[in-house]
Amino acid sequence: MKKTILIVDDDMDYLFQMKLKVEQFGFDTITADGQKEAESIIETVRPDLAILDLMMESDDSGFILAYKIKRMYPDVPIIIATAVTAETGITFDINTDENKQWIKADLFLDKGIRADQLQREINKLLKI
Repeated sequence: MKKTILIVDDDMDYLFQMKLKVEQFGFDTITADGQKEAESIIETVRPDLAILDLMMESDDSGFILAYKIKRMYPDVPIIIATAVTAETGITFDINTDENKQWIKADLFLDKGIRADQLQREINKLLKI
């Protein structure tokens, strides 16, 4: 049984590229172009892993969506793939106890990640 990965991003080109990469790794994908669409998807589908953009409808859409996914499916790993550091210089460290309380992501990746690194991180989170 193939694992299903939810990919959410408001950049349609990036969303398409991620979908192709992830499917080449052997996974099924479900895509959404924003927080609202993703929220309706997770009402009926439990993904095995989610890859979320951070800034979509609002600057914190990815954080909100991660929180909602973890509330519904606590064991689903979440990757936030973002260009926020490159665009703003702001970095997020999910390894501090303080940040773990409000950032419900398992991993932060900068957009532009190499395919082999992405595959390694997905496999690690899915324990493959």
